[in-house]
Amino acid sequence: MSPDLPPEEVAIGPDATESVALGAALVVFGATGDLAHRKLYPALASMAAKGQLPYRLVVVGVARTEMDDDDFTAEVHRTIDKAAPDHAPGWADALDRRHVQFRYVPGSIDDPEAFEQLRAVLAEADQDLGAAGNRLYYLATIPQFFATAAKGLSDAGLAEEQPGSFRRIIVEKPFGHDLPSAIALNDELHRYFAEHQIYRIDHYLAKETVQNILALRFTNAIFEPLWNRRYVDHVQITVAEELGVEHRGTFYEKAGALRDIVQNHVMQVLALTAMEPSASFAADPVRDEKVKLLRSVRPFDPDRLVRDVVRGQYDAGESAGIEVPGYRDEEGVAPDSTTATYLAMRFEIDNWRWAGVPFYIRTGKRLAKRVTEVTLRYHAVPYLPLPHGAADSIEPNELVLRIQPDEGITLHFAAKVPGSPFRVRTVPLVFSYKEAFDEDPPEAYERVLLDAFLGDATLFIREDEVLESWRIVQPLIDAFGRGEVPLARYPAGSWGPEEADELMHDSDDTWRCL
Repeated sequence: MSPDLPPEEVAIGPDATESVALGAALVVFGATGDLAHRKLYPALASMAAKGQLPYRLVVVGVARTEMDDDDFTAEVHRTIDKAAPDHAPGWADALDRRHVQFRYVPGSIDDPEAFEQLRAVLAEADQDLGAAGNRLYYLATIPQFFATAAKGLSDAGLAEEQPGSFRRIIVEKPFGHDLPSAIALNDELHRYFAEHQIYRIDHYLAKETVQNILALRFTNAIFEPLWNRRYVDHVQITVAEELGVEHRGTFYEKAGALRDIVQNHVMQVLALTAMEPSASFAADPVRDEKVKLLRSVRPFDPDRLVRDVVRGQYDAGESAGIEVPGYRDEEGVAPDSTTATYLAMRFEIDNWRWAGVPFYIRTGKRLAKRVTEVTLRYHAVPYLPLPHGAADSIEPNELVLRIQPDEGITLHFAAKVPGSPFRVRTVPLVFSYKEAFDEDPPEAYERVLLDAFLGDATLFIREDEVLESWRIVQPLIDAFGRGEVPLARYPAGSWGPEEADELMHDSDDTWRCL
C-alpha cells in the first residue's frame, strides 16, 4: 500500500473486505455509444463519489468518432452531469477528486493501427499515470466485434497477464445467438484470453434483489426447509415489460423474447431460485451449483411443445392510458414479422429437490405493467377444520420475491379476521427494501464494474453456464424456425395471450394476479 495515500482512498468502500488495485486502466470499446453514456459513465461517477474506484484510474475510450482527449473528457462530464440524480450533485467533480484521467483513441475495432495506438496510450498510463499494468477491457459494442476486439488486443500484446497485474475483458450479452455460435465465440475468445480473464455480463445478477434470493434461502433457517417438492406446488417467474421495442425493432427482430430475456435473465433467475446450497458464496462454488441446476432442466419434449410453450406478439392497444401501435407497425419491424414478443413455458427440473414441481415462466413486452418477480406457491392444506362459511377466500400460501420495481418480499398466509364470527382470509406480510434500509442499492453496472476491478467473478457467467442455457433453449429456436409453435396475438396493455392460461392444463393453478 502506497504510504502517500490514506487508507480510505485505497479501499473500495466502507463495507469492503478487500481492496481494489491502486492503479488500473479501464478501456471502453464503443466509448461514444449508448451503453457507455447511459450506464458506464454514470456508474463510474457514482462509484467515485463512494470511493469505490482505483485511486489512479485511467479511462481510455476507443471509438470511430474523431476527437481528442479533451473532447472525450468533456463529453463524459456532460453525460454525467445530465445523469446525476437530484440528491447527488457534483458527480463529475467526484471523478476529479478521485484523480481519474481520460484518454481517447480514435479508430475502428478491426483496424490494427488503432490497437497499436492503444498500446502506446496504455504504456503512458502505466509509466506516467500509475495504472500499474492493470487493464479492464469493456466491450460496449455490438456482438459481431467481440472476437475481433479480443484478437486485436492479443495481437498488440495487450491480452497476456503480467506478473503482479491483471488483464480482464468484460463481454456484454448476447453471448452468441444460438448454441453453435456460443460455442464458436467461446472458442475464439479462449484463443486470446484464459477463462479466468473473461467476465461475461448478465446485469440482472448485479441487482440487489436477485442476489437476495441467495441470502433469503441460505441464511434463514425458516425458509430453506420449505424450499422443495414436499411443500412447493409450483414456481412462477415473471419478467414483464410495459414498454414495447421502442427504437430497437431491428435488433429485436433477430432476438425476440427467447434470446433477449429467456436465455439469459430468466435462466439465471431460475438457477438461483432452484440451485442447491453452495459451499460458500465465492465465485466457483456458486457457479458450480448453478450449472448443476441448469443441467437438470428437462429437455423439451417435441411432442408437447404446443402444450408447454406459448408464443405471442402484441397488437395495437392501450398502454399507460396511451394508444400504442402493434409490434408489426414498430420502426424496423417487418410487416409480416413472426418474432415473439411474449413467451410462456412450462419447465421441469429432474433432481431430488424439484422432481414433479412445474416451473412456469412468462415474459413479454407491452404487458399491463413492468414487474419482475419469483413466486413460490405452496401446497394447499389437506383439510380445513373450519365451520361452513368461515373460510373467506383462503388461497394457498405464496412467497413472492419482487425483483423490480418496489423491490421486496411478500409472504401471503391465512389469518383470522378480527371480530366475530370466526372467519379466516389470506393476508400479506410485506418487506420493502426501500423502507428497511437507508441507503439506496447500487445500480447494476456499479456492481459489475466494482466486482471486475476486484476480480470477483461470482456475478459473471462462466463458459459452461452460457452453454447450458443455450442447450435448454436451442430446441425452441429450432422449433420456432420451423413454425411448429403457433404465434398467438395479444393486445398491448394486457397480460398476454389467453393461450398462456392453458399451460397449467395439468392442474388447477393460475398465473399470479399482479
